[in-house]
Amino acid sequence: MSNAIETRLAELGLSLPDAPAPAANYVPFVQVGTTLYVSGQISMANGALICGKLGDDMDVEAGAAAAKSCALSLLAQVRAACDGDLSRLKRVVKLTGFVNSTGDFKDQPKVINGASDTMVEVLGDAGRHARSAVSAAALPLGVAVEIEGIFEIA
Repeated sequence: MSNAIETRLAELGLSLPDAPAPAANYVPFVQVGTTLYVSGQISMANGALICGKLGDDMDVEAGAAAAKSCALSLLAQVRAACDGDLSRLKRVVKLTGFVNSTGDFKDQPKVINGASDTMVEVLGDAGRHARSAVSAAALPLGVAVEIEGIFEIA
């Protein structure tokens, strides 16, 4: 189904992955009224995990690219929740980003900007959101970034 969001993704040279399946006993998203809660999406590109620890073996630019991959997976989950119709997405409400980083790493916000910037590039003002960016000593499977999201849908 073609719509303004799909068109904008194509203009940016971006494509959404298939909505990743849950890795354990949880669901990928839950809808309550017009609010969609999307479970944490881990950093992946072309079906491979993006692993690393910021402040050790990964720099901020690579971390931001990992966060961007999480943003695309979040949008893929929204598309799945909306039966393939991204035009039902009204806005991004909040993103919570977790950065696999060393104890002295202080640029978590710069890493999560990779996701925030992507949401705004794709969705314009509807992509502007509240946000948290926090450090984690480790993330599942050694990934660099995990991001969960809250969205308003029609």
